Amino acid sequence: MNEGLAGGRVGAEADAFAARDLAEQLGAVAVAVARAEAARIEAWDGLILRHEFLPSAQNLAAWLALRAIDLRPLQPRLSALGLSSLGRCEGHVRASLDASLAALERVAGLGRPAFPDPRRFTEGQARITARRDALFGARVDGPGTRVLVTLPGVAAEAEEFVARLIDGGADAVRVNCAHDTPDAWAAMIGHVRRAGAQAGRRVPVLMDLPGPKLRLAAVVPAPGGAGKDRDKAQKSGPEKSGPEKTGKGKSKGKHKAHAAPPLTAEAGASTGGLPKLSPGDIIEIQAGAVPCAPRPAQGARLAATLSHPELFGHLSPGVEVSFDDGKLTGRVTLCEGAAARIEILTTRTGGARLKPGKGLNLPGVDLAIPAIGAQDLECLDFVVGHADMVGLSFAQTPADVLALIAAMEARADGRPLPAIVLKIETPLGLKNLPEMIVTAGGRLPVAVMIARGDLAVELGLARLSEIQEEILWLCEAAQVPVVWATQVLEGLLKDGQASRAETTDAAMSQRADCVMLNKGPHLLEGLDFLRTILMRMERHQDKKSPRLGALGLWTRG
Repeated sequence: MNEGLAGGRVGAEADAFAARDLAEQLGAVAVAVARAEAARIEAWDGLILRHEFLPSAQNLAAWLALRAIDLRPLQPRLSALGLSSLGRCEGHVRASLDASLAALERVAGLGRPAFPDPRRFTEGQARITARRDALFGARVDGPGTRVLVTLPGVAAEAEEFVARLIDGGADAVRVNCAHDTPDAWAAMIGHVRRAGAQAGRRVPVLMDLPGPKLRLAAVVPAPGGAGKDRDKAQKSGPEKSGPEKTGKGKSKGKHKAHAAPPLTAEAGASTGGLPKLSPGDIIEIQAGAVPCAPRPAQGARLAATLSHPELFGHLSPGVEVSFDDGKLTGRVTLCEGAAARIEILTTRTGGARLKPGKGLNLPGVDLAIPAIGAQDLECLDFVVGHADMVGLSFAQTPADVLALIAAMEARADGRPLPAIVLKIETPLGLKNLPEMIVTAGGRLPVAVMIARGDLAVELGLARLSEIQEEILWLCEAAQVPVVWATQVLEGLLKDGQASRAETTDAAMSQRADCVMLNKGPHLLEGLDFLRTILMRMERHQDKKSPRLGALGLWTRG
Protein backbone atom coordinates (compact mmCIF):
# COMPACT_ATOMS: atom_id res chain seq x y z
CA MET A 1 0.00 0.00 0.00
CA ASN A 2 2.77 2.39 0.98
CA GLU A 3 4.62 1.46 -2.21
CA GLY A 4 1.50 2.31 -4.20
CA LEU A 5 1.13 5.64 -2.49
CA ALA A 6 4.79 6.37 -3.05
CA GLY A 7 4.49 5.43 -6.70
CA GLY A 8 1.44 7.66 -7.04
CA ARG A 9 3.33 10.59 -5.52
CA VAL A 10 6.23 10.02 -7.90
CA GLY A 11 3.85 9.91 -10.86
CA ALA A 12 2.08 13.08 -9.73
CA GLU A 13 5.39 14.85 -9.27
CA ALA A 14 6.47 13.78 -12.75
CA ASP A 15 3.20 15.06 -14.20
CA ALA A 16 3.63 18.35 -12.34
CA PHE A 17 7.19 18.72 -13.62
CA ALA A 18 6.09 17.99 -17.19
CA ALA A 19 3.20 20.43 -16.85
CA ARG A 20 5.48 23.19 -15.55
CA ASP A 21 7.89 22.72 -18.43
CA LEU A 22 5.06 22.66 -20.95
CA ALA A 23 3.40 25.69 -19.34
CA GLU A 24 6.64 27.63 -19.72
CA GLN A 25 6.89 26.75 -23.42
CA LEU A 26 3.23 27.39 -24.18
CA GLY A 27 3.39 30.63 -22.19
CA ALA A 28 6.19 31.79 -24.46
CA VAL A 29 4.01 30.94 -27.46
CA ALA A 30 1.12 32.93 -25.99
CA VAL A 31 3.33 35.97 -25.42
CA ALA A 32 4.67 35.80 -28.98
CA VAL A 33 1.14 35.48 -30.37
CA ALA A 34 -0.09 38.47 -28.33
CA ARG A 35 2.78 40.65 -29.54
CA ALA A 36 2.41 39.66 -33.18
CA GLU A 37 -1.36 40.12 -33.02
CA ALA A 38 -0.96 43.64 -31.64
CA ALA A 39 1.57 44.55 -34.32
CA ARG A 40 -0.65 43.27 -37.12
CA ILE A 41 -3.73 45.04 -35.79
CA GLU A 42 -1.71 48.26 -35.65
CA ALA A 43 -0.70 47.70 -39.28
CA TRP A 44 -4.36 47.22 -40.17
CA ASP A 45 -5.28 50.47 -38.42
CA GLY A 46 -7.52 52.53 -40.65
CA LEU A 47 -8.82 49.53 -42.61
CA ILE A 48 -11.47 48.46 -40.10
CA LEU A 49 -14.27 51.00 -40.33
CA ARG A 50 -16.97 48.61 -39.09
CA HIS A 51 -16.48 48.13 -35.36
CA GLU A 52 -18.30 44.77 -35.42
CA PHE A 53 -15.53 43.30 -37.58
CA LEU A 54 -12.73 44.21 -35.14
CA PRO A 55 -12.97 41.03 -32.98
CA SER A 56 -12.78 38.91 -36.14
CA ALA A 57 -9.70 40.79 -37.35
CA GLN A 58 -8.09 40.32 -33.95
CA ASN A 59 -8.72 36.58 -33.99
CA LEU A 60 -7.35 36.37 -37.54
CA ALA A 61 -4.22 38.23 -36.49
CA ALA A 62 -3.77 35.87 -33.53
CA TRP A 63 -4.25 32.80 -35.74
CA LEU A 64 -1.72 34.05 -38.30
CA ALA A 65 0.76 34.58 -35.47
CA LEU A 66 0.10 31.14 -33.99
CA ARG A 67 0.42 29.35 -37.33
CA ALA A 68 3.78 30.99 -37.95
CA ILE A 69 5.07 28.76 -35.10
CA ASP A 70 5.71 25.02 -35.45
CA LEU A 71 3.49 23.56 -32.72
CA ARG A 72 4.01 19.91 -33.61
CA PRO A 73 6.48 19.18 -30.77
CA LEU A 74 3.97 20.50 -28.20
CA GLN A 75 0.83 18.84 -29.49
CA PRO A 76 1.38 15.22 -28.34
CA ARG A 77 2.55 16.44 -24.93
CA LEU A 78 -0.62 18.49 -24.49
CA SER A 79 -2.75 15.52 -25.53
CA ALA A 80 -0.93 13.23 -23.08
CA LEU A 81 -2.14 15.44 -20.23
CA GLY A 82 -5.70 15.37 -21.54
CA LEU A 83 -5.53 18.92 -22.90
CA SER A 84 -6.39 20.46 -26.24
CA SER A 85 -3.68 20.03 -28.87
CA LEU A 86 -4.81 23.40 -30.35
CA GLY A 87 -5.70 21.62 -33.58
CA ARG A 88 -9.21 23.10 -33.67
CA CYS A 89 -8.62 26.58 -32.27
CA GLU A 90 -9.24 28.60 -35.46
CA GLY A 91 -12.34 30.40 -34.22
CA HIS A 92 -11.02 31.16 -30.71
CA VAL A 93 -7.23 31.31 -30.70
CA ARG A 94 -6.52 33.34 -27.56
CA ALA A 95 -9.25 31.56 -25.57
CA SER A 96 -7.75 28.17 -26.47
CA LEU A 97 -4.28 29.27 -25.39
CA ASP A 98 -5.62 30.73 -22.14
CA ALA A 99 -7.57 27.56 -21.32
CA SER A 100 -4.59 25.28 -21.97
CA LEU A 101 -2.30 27.48 -19.87
CA ALA A 102 -4.78 27.57 -16.99
CA ALA A 103 -5.08 23.78 -17.03
CA LEU A 104 -1.29 23.31 -17.19
CA GLU A 105 -0.73 25.66 -14.26
CA ARG A 106 -3.26 23.75 -12.18
CA VAL A 107 -1.66 20.40 -12.99
CA ALA A 108 1.76 21.91 -12.18
CA GLY A 109 0.52 23.14 -8.82
CA LEU A 110 1.13 26.76 -9.71
CA GLY A 111 -2.15 27.97 -8.28
CA ARG A 112 -5.73 27.98 -9.51
CA PRO A 113 -5.86 30.43 -12.40
CA ALA A 114 -9.33 31.12 -13.83
CA PHE A 115 -10.41 29.48 -17.04
CA PRO A 116 -11.63 31.76 -19.85
CA ASP A 117 -15.32 32.60 -20.12
CA PRO A 118 -16.98 29.73 -22.09
CA ARG A 119 -18.63 32.30 -24.38
CA ARG A 120 -15.23 33.06 -25.89
CA PHE A 121 -15.33 29.59 -27.49
CA THR A 122 -18.70 30.07 -29.18
CA GLU A 123 -18.64 33.72 -30.27
CA GLY A 124 -16.59 33.05 -33.39
CA GLN A 125 -18.88 30.36 -34.76
CA ALA A 126 -21.90 32.47 -33.89
CA ARG A 127 -20.49 35.29 -36.02
CA ILE A 128 -19.84 32.95 -38.95
CA THR A 129 -23.35 31.52 -38.72
CA ALA A 130 -24.95 34.96 -38.64
CA ARG A 131 -22.84 36.14 -41.57
CA ARG A 132 -23.56 32.96 -43.54
CA ASP A 133 -27.29 33.45 -43.08
CA ALA A 134 -27.11 37.15 -43.98
CA LEU A 135 -25.17 36.50 -47.18
CA PHE A 136 -26.41 33.10 -48.38
CA GLY A 137 -29.86 32.82 -46.87
CA ALA A 138 -31.35 31.80 -43.53
CA ARG A 139 -33.50 28.73 -43.10
CA VAL A 140 -34.29 26.28 -40.33
CA ASP A 141 -34.73 23.16 -42.45
CA GLY A 142 -32.09 21.43 -44.51
CA PRO A 143 -28.31 21.39 -44.09
CA GLY A 144 -26.39 24.17 -42.38
CA THR A 145 -24.07 24.41 -45.36
CA ARG A 146 -25.86 26.60 -47.88
CA VAL A 147 -26.15 25.76 -51.58
CA LEU A 148 -25.42 28.48 -54.15
CA VAL A 149 -26.82 27.60 -57.59
CA THR A 150 -25.54 29.12 -60.84
CA LEU A 151 -28.43 30.15 -63.10
CA PRO A 152 -28.16 29.21 -66.78
CA GLY A 153 -29.00 31.80 -69.39
CA VAL A 154 -32.32 30.09 -70.17
CA ALA A 155 -33.49 30.96 -66.64
CA ALA A 156 -34.31 34.43 -67.95
CA GLU A 157 -37.23 32.93 -69.86
CA ALA A 158 -38.03 30.04 -67.52
CA GLU A 159 -39.64 31.34 -64.34
CA GLU A 160 -41.06 27.92 -63.53
CA PHE A 161 -37.58 26.39 -63.66
CA VAL A 162 -36.27 29.03 -61.23
CA ALA A 163 -39.18 28.33 -58.90
CA ARG A 164 -38.36 24.61 -58.98
CA LEU A 165 -34.76 25.39 -58.00
CA ILE A 166 -35.92 27.46 -55.04
CA ASP A 167 -38.47 24.81 -54.01
CA GLY A 168 -35.75 22.18 -54.42
CA GLY A 169 -33.58 23.85 -51.78
CA ALA A 170 -31.38 26.45 -53.51
CA ASP A 171 -30.41 28.87 -50.75
CA ALA A 172 -28.87 31.54 -53.01
CA VAL A 173 -28.31 31.99 -56.73
CA ARG A 174 -25.38 33.14 -58.82
CA VAL A 175 -25.53 35.16 -62.02
CA ASN A 176 -22.36 35.19 -64.11
CA CYS A 177 -21.96 38.63 -65.66
CA ALA A 178 -19.56 37.21 -68.25
CA HIS A 179 -22.68 35.88 -70.01
CA ASP A 180 -26.06 37.22 -71.11
CA THR A 181 -27.27 40.84 -70.91
CA PRO A 182 -28.64 43.22 -68.27
CA ASP A 183 -32.16 42.52 -69.53
CA ALA A 184 -31.62 38.79 -69.03
CA TRP A 185 -30.09 39.39 -65.59
CA ALA A 186 -33.08 41.49 -64.57
CA ALA A 187 -35.47 38.76 -65.69
CA MET A 188 -33.54 36.09 -63.75
CA ILE A 189 -33.46 38.19 -60.58
CA GLY A 190 -37.15 38.98 -60.90
CA HIS A 191 -37.93 35.26 -61.09
CA VAL A 192 -35.76 34.63 -58.01
CA ARG A 193 -37.40 37.38 -55.95
CA ARG A 194 -40.90 36.12 -56.75
CA ALA A 195 -40.01 32.48 -56.11
CA GLY A 196 -38.35 33.39 -52.81
CA ALA A 197 -41.41 35.34 -51.70
CA GLN A 198 -43.62 32.40 -52.63
CA ALA A 199 -41.38 30.07 -50.60
CA GLY A 200 -41.45 32.45 -47.66
CA ARG A 201 -37.72 33.09 -47.49
CA ARG A 202 -35.10 35.48 -48.84
CA VAL A 203 -32.97 34.04 -51.66
CA PRO A 204 -29.86 36.24 -52.05
CA VAL A 205 -28.36 36.94 -55.47
CA LEU A 206 -24.62 36.88 -56.16
CA MET A 207 -23.48 38.55 -59.37
CA ASP A 208 -19.96 37.63 -60.47
CA LEU A 209 -18.02 40.30 -62.33
CA PRO A 210 -16.22 38.98 -65.44
CA GLY A 211 -12.77 40.14 -64.33
CA PRO A 212 -9.77 40.09 -66.66
CA LYS A 213 -9.87 37.17 -69.06
CA LEU A 214 -6.33 36.08 -69.92
CA ARG A 215 -6.80 34.36 -73.24
CA LEU A 216 -5.36 33.76 -76.68
CA ALA A 217 -6.61 36.45 -79.05
CA ALA A 218 -5.57 35.75 -82.64
CA VAL A 219 -4.21 32.36 -83.76
CA VAL A 220 -2.77 31.28 -87.12
CA PRO A 221 -1.35 27.92 -88.16
CA ALA A 222 2.11 27.67 -89.62
CA PRO A 223 2.43 27.85 -93.41
CA GLY A 224 3.27 24.75 -95.36
CA GLY A 225 4.24 21.48 -93.70
CA ALA A 226 4.64 22.85 -90.20
CA GLY A 227 0.93 23.52 -89.98
CA LYS A 228 -0.24 20.09 -91.13
CA ASP A 229 -2.03 17.97 -88.59
CA ARG A 230 0.39 15.14 -87.81
CA ASP A 231 -2.34 13.30 -85.93
CA LYS A 232 -4.52 12.53 -88.94
CA ALA A 233 -3.95 8.79 -88.45
CA GLN A 234 -5.51 8.85 -84.98
CA LYS A 235 -9.06 8.69 -86.34
CA SER A 236 -10.11 11.64 -84.24
CA GLY A 237 -13.02 12.55 -86.50
CA PRO A 238 -13.89 15.95 -87.90
CA GLU A 239 -14.10 19.03 -85.76
CA LYS A 240 -17.74 20.01 -85.33
CA SER A 241 -16.96 23.69 -85.61
CA GLY A 242 -14.58 23.38 -88.55
CA PRO A 243 -15.07 22.97 -92.27
CA GLU A 244 -16.02 19.67 -93.90
CA LYS A 245 -13.15 17.19 -93.98
CA THR A 246 -12.04 14.96 -96.82
CA GLY A 247 -11.25 11.31 -96.39
CA LYS A 248 -7.60 12.24 -95.86
CA GLY A 249 -8.39 14.48 -92.91
CA LYS A 250 -7.68 17.72 -94.76
CA SER A 251 -10.06 20.60 -95.20
CA LYS A 252 -11.61 20.94 -98.61
CA GLY A 253 -10.09 23.74 -100.57
CA LYS A 254 -6.53 25.01 -100.42
CA HIS A 255 -5.26 28.40 -99.38
CA LYS A 256 -1.92 30.01 -99.85
CA ALA A 257 -0.08 30.23 -96.55
CA HIS A 258 0.10 34.01 -96.46
CA ALA A 259 -3.50 34.47 -97.54
CA ALA A 260 -4.97 32.84 -94.43
CA PRO A 261 -6.36 35.44 -92.01
CA PRO A 262 -5.78 35.01 -88.29
CA LEU A 263 -8.52 33.43 -86.23
CA THR A 264 -9.68 35.74 -83.47
CA ALA A 265 -11.68 35.23 -80.31
CA GLU A 266 -14.43 37.33 -81.83
CA ALA A 267 -14.56 35.70 -85.24
CA GLY A 268 -12.90 32.38 -84.60
CA ALA A 269 -15.68 29.83 -84.90
CA SER A 270 -13.77 28.06 -87.68
CA THR A 271 -10.84 26.12 -86.24
CA GLY A 272 -10.43 23.32 -88.75
CA GLY A 273 -7.15 24.79 -89.96
CA LEU A 274 -5.49 24.66 -86.55
CA PRO A 275 -3.24 21.68 -85.86
CA LYS A 276 -3.46 19.29 -82.97
CA LEU A 277 -0.51 19.84 -80.67
CA SER A 278 1.48 17.09 -78.97
CA PRO A 279 4.41 17.08 -76.54
CA GLY A 280 7.53 18.40 -78.26
CA ASP A 281 5.68 20.74 -80.61
CA ILE A 282 6.69 24.40 -80.71
CA ILE A 283 4.30 27.33 -80.75
CA GLU A 284 5.02 31.03 -80.76
CA ILE A 285 3.46 33.81 -78.72
CA GLN A 286 3.92 37.24 -80.25
CA ALA A 287 3.65 40.67 -78.72
CA GLY A 288 1.25 43.15 -80.21
CA ALA A 289 -2.14 44.73 -79.86
CA VAL A 290 -5.28 42.69 -80.20
CA PRO A 291 -6.10 41.48 -82.78
CA CYS A 292 -2.83 41.76 -84.70
CA ALA A 293 -2.09 39.10 -87.31
CA PRO A 294 0.87 37.03 -86.10
CA ARG A 295 2.99 34.97 -88.47
CA PRO A 296 4.69 31.80 -87.26
CA ALA A 297 8.43 31.52 -87.28
CA GLN A 298 10.04 28.58 -89.02
CA GLY A 299 9.43 25.39 -87.05
CA ALA A 300 6.51 26.67 -84.98
CA ARG A 301 3.21 24.90 -85.59
CA LEU A 302 1.17 28.02 -84.83
CA ALA A 303 1.48 31.54 -83.52
CA ALA A 304 -0.84 33.58 -81.33
CA THR A 305 -1.30 36.95 -79.70
CA LEU A 306 -2.67 37.63 -76.22
CA SER A 307 -5.84 39.32 -74.99
CA HIS A 308 -3.63 41.29 -72.59
CA PRO A 309 -0.45 42.18 -74.50
CA GLU A 310 1.24 43.21 -71.22
CA LEU A 311 1.41 39.51 -70.34
CA PHE A 312 4.13 39.14 -72.94
CA GLY A 313 6.57 40.90 -70.63
CA HIS A 314 6.26 38.01 -68.16
CA LEU A 315 7.45 35.44 -70.71
CA SER A 316 11.08 34.49 -70.27
CA PRO A 317 13.03 31.25 -70.72
CA GLY A 318 11.96 28.69 -68.14
CA VAL A 319 8.53 30.19 -67.43
CA GLU A 320 5.78 27.57 -67.52
CA VAL A 321 2.58 28.25 -69.43
CA SER A 322 -0.79 26.51 -69.09
CA PHE A 323 -3.49 26.68 -71.76
CA ASP A 324 -7.21 25.91 -71.69
CA ASP A 325 -7.52 25.13 -67.95
CA GLY A 326 -4.45 22.92 -68.03
CA LYS A 327 -5.38 20.79 -71.04
CA LEU A 328 -2.01 21.77 -72.53
CA THR A 329 1.12 22.88 -70.72
CA GLY A 330 4.40 24.22 -72.04
CA ARG A 331 7.60 26.01 -71.16
CA VAL A 332 9.20 29.09 -72.72
CA THR A 333 12.46 28.07 -74.40
CA LEU A 334 13.48 31.25 -76.21
CA CYS A 335 12.55 34.93 -76.34
CA GLU A 336 13.66 37.01 -79.31
CA GLY A 337 12.35 40.51 -79.73
CA ALA A 338 8.58 40.41 -80.00
CA ALA A 339 8.28 36.62 -80.04
CA ALA A 340 8.49 33.88 -77.41
CA ARG A 341 8.84 30.24 -78.39
CA ILE A 342 7.09 27.67 -76.20
CA GLU A 343 7.64 23.91 -76.21
CA ILE A 344 4.51 21.89 -75.48
CA LEU A 345 5.13 19.56 -72.53
CA THR A 346 1.82 17.81 -71.89
CA THR A 347 -1.54 17.36 -73.61
CA ARG A 348 -4.39 14.93 -73.30
CA THR A 349 -4.07 11.65 -75.17
CA GLY A 350 -4.29 12.26 -78.90
CA GLY A 351 -3.22 15.87 -78.66
CA ALA A 352 -5.27 19.04 -78.38
CA ARG A 353 -5.95 22.18 -80.36
CA LEU A 354 -5.32 25.72 -79.20
CA LYS A 355 -8.14 27.93 -80.38
CA PRO A 356 -8.81 31.66 -80.08
CA GLY A 357 -10.40 32.56 -76.77
CA LYS A 358 -8.83 29.71 -74.81
CA GLY A 359 -7.46 30.62 -71.41
CA LEU A 360 -3.81 31.13 -70.58
CA ASN A 361 -2.11 30.94 -67.17
CA LEU A 362 1.46 31.52 -66.05
CA PRO A 363 1.67 29.33 -62.92
CA GLY A 364 3.81 30.85 -60.21
CA VAL A 365 4.05 34.27 -61.86
CA ASP A 366 2.49 37.22 -60.02
CA LEU A 367 0.55 39.17 -62.63
CA ALA A 368 -0.04 42.79 -61.67
CA ILE A 369 -3.30 43.08 -63.59
CA PRO A 370 -6.13 45.10 -62.01
CA ALA A 371 -9.23 43.08 -61.16
CA ILE A 372 -11.60 45.86 -62.27
CA GLY A 373 -11.67 46.67 -65.98
CA ALA A 374 -13.97 48.51 -68.37
CA GLN A 375 -16.37 45.57 -68.73
CA ASP A 376 -16.62 45.19 -64.96
CA LEU A 377 -17.47 48.86 -64.56
CA GLU A 378 -20.24 48.51 -67.14
CA CYS A 379 -21.61 45.50 -65.24
CA LEU A 380 -21.52 47.42 -61.96
CA ASP A 381 -23.97 49.95 -63.40
CA PHE A 382 -26.53 47.15 -63.10
CA VAL A 383 -25.10 45.09 -60.25
CA VAL A 384 -25.09 47.81 -57.58
CA GLY A 385 -28.83 48.29 -57.79
CA HIS A 386 -29.84 44.64 -58.07
CA ALA A 387 -27.36 42.23 -56.41
CA ASP A 388 -27.07 41.27 -52.76
CA MET A 389 -23.45 40.23 -53.30
CA VAL A 390 -20.84 41.04 -55.92
CA GLY A 391 -18.16 38.50 -56.82
CA LEU A 392 -14.74 40.10 -57.31
CA SER A 393 -13.08 37.88 -59.89
CA PHE A 394 -9.27 37.76 -60.04
CA ALA A 395 -9.04 39.39 -56.59
CA GLN A 396 -5.33 39.76 -55.92
CA THR A 397 -4.60 42.81 -53.76
CA PRO A 398 -6.25 45.14 -51.24
CA ALA A 399 -6.10 47.78 -53.98
CA ASP A 400 -8.45 45.60 -56.05
CA VAL A 401 -10.91 45.56 -53.14
CA LEU A 402 -10.72 49.33 -52.67
CA ALA A 403 -11.20 49.88 -56.40
CA LEU A 404 -14.36 47.75 -56.31
CA ILE A 405 -15.75 49.61 -53.29
CA ALA A 406 -15.01 52.99 -54.88
CA ALA A 407 -16.70 51.94 -58.11
CA MET A 408 -19.78 50.74 -56.22
CA GLU A 409 -19.95 53.91 -54.11
CA ALA A 410 -19.86 55.99 -57.28
CA ARG A 411 -22.99 54.17 -58.49
CA ALA A 412 -24.86 53.64 -55.21
CA ASP A 413 -26.76 56.95 -55.08
CA GLY A 414 -27.42 56.42 -51.39
CA ARG A 415 -28.35 52.73 -51.71
CA PRO A 416 -26.68 50.07 -49.53
CA LEU A 417 -23.70 48.45 -51.22
CA PRO A 418 -23.71 44.73 -51.99
CA ALA A 419 -21.55 42.43 -49.89
CA ILE A 420 -18.24 41.33 -51.42
CA VAL A 421 -17.26 37.78 -52.32
CA LEU A 422 -13.51 37.52 -52.89
CA LYS A 423 -12.78 34.95 -55.59
CA ILE A 424 -9.32 33.51 -54.94
CA GLU A 425 -7.86 32.37 -58.25
CA THR A 426 -4.13 33.16 -58.22
CA PRO A 427 -1.07 32.70 -55.99
CA LEU A 428 -0.91 36.47 -55.46
CA GLY A 429 -4.52 36.55 -54.33
CA LEU A 430 -3.80 33.65 -52.00
CA LYS A 431 -0.81 35.43 -50.50
CA ASN A 432 -2.78 38.63 -49.94
CA LEU A 433 -5.96 36.94 -48.72
CA PRO A 434 -5.72 38.04 -45.05
CA GLU A 435 -5.26 41.69 -46.01
CA MET A 436 -8.04 41.51 -48.60
CA ILE A 437 -10.43 40.02 -46.04
CA VAL A 438 -9.68 42.81 -43.57
CA THR A 439 -9.90 45.51 -46.26
CA ALA A 440 -13.28 44.23 -47.44
CA GLY A 441 -14.67 43.11 -44.08
CA GLY A 442 -13.64 46.36 -42.44
CA ARG A 443 -16.09 48.17 -44.72
CA LEU A 444 -18.70 45.67 -45.91
CA PRO A 445 -19.87 42.10 -45.24
CA VAL A 446 -17.46 39.71 -46.95
CA ALA A 447 -17.12 36.07 -47.93
CA VAL A 448 -14.41 34.10 -49.74
CA MET A 449 -14.83 31.77 -52.70
CA ILE A 450 -12.24 29.05 -53.30
CA ALA A 451 -12.02 29.09 -57.12
CA ARG A 452 -10.49 25.64 -57.25
CA GLY A 453 -10.33 25.40 -61.05
CA ASP A 454 -8.06 28.41 -61.50
CA LEU A 455 -6.08 27.58 -58.37
CA ALA A 456 -5.48 24.04 -59.63
CA VAL A 457 -4.00 25.42 -62.84
CA GLU A 458 -1.89 27.97 -61.02
CA LEU A 459 -0.69 25.77 -58.15
CA GLY A 460 -1.05 22.23 -59.45
CA LEU A 461 -3.53 19.63 -58.21
CA ALA A 462 -1.23 18.30 -55.49
CA ARG A 463 -0.77 21.74 -53.93
CA LEU A 464 -4.48 22.54 -54.30
CA SER A 465 -5.34 19.59 -52.07
CA GLU A 466 -3.75 21.31 -49.07
CA ILE A 467 -4.42 24.92 -50.06
CA GLN A 468 -8.19 24.43 -50.08
CA GLU A 469 -7.87 23.18 -46.51
CA GLU A 470 -5.74 26.13 -45.46
CA ILE A 471 -8.24 28.60 -46.91
CA LEU A 472 -11.02 26.91 -44.91
CA TRP A 473 -8.94 27.32 -41.74
CA LEU A 474 -8.05 30.94 -42.45
CA CYS A 475 -11.67 31.90 -43.14
CA GLU A 476 -12.79 30.23 -39.91
CA ALA A 477 -10.13 32.26 -38.09
CA ALA A 478 -11.35 35.43 -39.81
CA GLN A 479 -14.92 34.41 -38.95
CA VAL A 480 -16.13 34.94 -42.52
CA PRO A 481 -18.15 32.50 -44.66
CA VAL A 482 -16.29 30.48 -47.27
CA VAL A 483 -17.68 29.04 -50.54
CA TRP A 484 -16.48 25.70 -51.93
CA ALA A 485 -16.64 26.11 -55.71
CA THR A 486 -15.71 24.60 -59.09
CA GLN A 487 -16.78 21.27 -60.59
CA VAL A 488 -18.84 20.13 -57.62
CA LEU A 489 -20.77 17.06 -58.88
CA GLU A 490 -19.92 18.11 -62.44
CA GLY A 491 -20.50 14.64 -63.87
CA LEU A 492 -23.98 14.52 -62.39
CA LEU A 493 -24.83 18.04 -63.54
CA LYS A 494 -23.69 17.41 -67.12
CA ASP A 495 -24.28 13.70 -67.70
CA GLY A 496 -26.71 12.64 -64.98
CA GLN A 497 -24.25 10.40 -63.14
CA ALA A 498 -21.89 11.35 -60.30
CA SER A 499 -18.56 9.57 -59.89
CA ARG A 500 -17.34 8.18 -56.58
CA ALA A 501 -14.63 10.86 -56.48
CA GLU A 502 -17.21 13.62 -57.04
CA THR A 503 -19.39 12.24 -54.27
CA THR A 504 -16.45 12.24 -51.86
CA ASP A 505 -15.59 15.80 -52.89
CA ALA A 506 -19.17 16.86 -52.22
CA ALA A 507 -18.97 15.26 -48.78
CA MET A 508 -15.79 17.20 -48.04
CA SER A 509 -17.54 20.43 -49.08
CA GLN A 510 -19.78 20.22 -46.00
CA ARG A 511 -17.02 21.84 -43.95
CA ALA A 512 -17.50 25.06 -45.92
CA ASP A 513 -20.33 27.48 -45.20
CA CYS A 514 -21.65 27.35 -48.74
CA VAL A 515 -21.19 25.10 -51.79
CA MET A 516 -21.55 26.34 -55.36
CA LEU A 517 -23.21 24.25 -58.05
CA ASN A 518 -22.58 25.19 -61.65
CA LYS A 519 -25.19 24.97 -64.37
CA GLY A 520 -26.02 21.81 -66.29
CA PRO A 521 -28.96 19.86 -67.74
CA HIS A 522 -29.30 17.85 -64.51
CA LEU A 523 -29.10 20.79 -62.12
CA LEU A 524 -32.26 19.86 -60.20
CA GLU A 525 -31.04 16.30 -59.60
CA GLY A 526 -27.63 17.62 -58.59
CA LEU A 527 -29.18 20.04 -56.11
CA ASP A 528 -31.19 17.27 -54.45
CA PHE A 529 -28.23 14.89 -54.28
CA LEU A 530 -25.91 17.55 -52.85
CA ARG A 531 -28.37 18.51 -50.11
CA THR A 532 -28.73 14.84 -49.16
CA ILE A 533 -24.95 14.47 -48.84
CA LEU A 534 -24.64 17.66 -46.80
CA MET A 535 -27.34 16.59 -44.38
CA ARG A 536 -25.73 13.20 -43.88
CA MET A 537 -22.28 14.68 -43.28
CA GLU A 538 -23.64 17.31 -40.90
CA ARG A 539 -24.35 14.53 -38.39
CA HIS A 540 -20.65 13.76 -38.23
CA GLN A 541 -18.67 16.94 -38.87
CA ASP A 542 -18.65 20.60 -37.87
CA LYS A 543 -15.84 22.23 -39.83
CA LYS A 544 -12.67 20.58 -38.43
CA SER A 545 -14.42 19.07 -35.40
CA PRO A 546 -15.91 15.55 -35.48
CA ARG A 547 -19.39 15.30 -33.97
CA LEU A 548 -19.57 12.11 -31.95
CA GLY A 549 -23.21 11.17 -32.22
CA ALA A 550 -24.17 7.57 -31.53
CA LEU A 551 -23.52 5.26 -34.49
CA GLY A 552 -26.19 2.72 -35.29
CA LEU A 553 -24.33 0.60 -37.85
CA TRP A 554 -22.41 -1.61 -35.42
CA THR A 555 -24.66 -1.26 -32.37
CA ARG A 556 -25.77 -4.53 -30.85
CA GLY A 557 -29.17 -4.97 -29.36
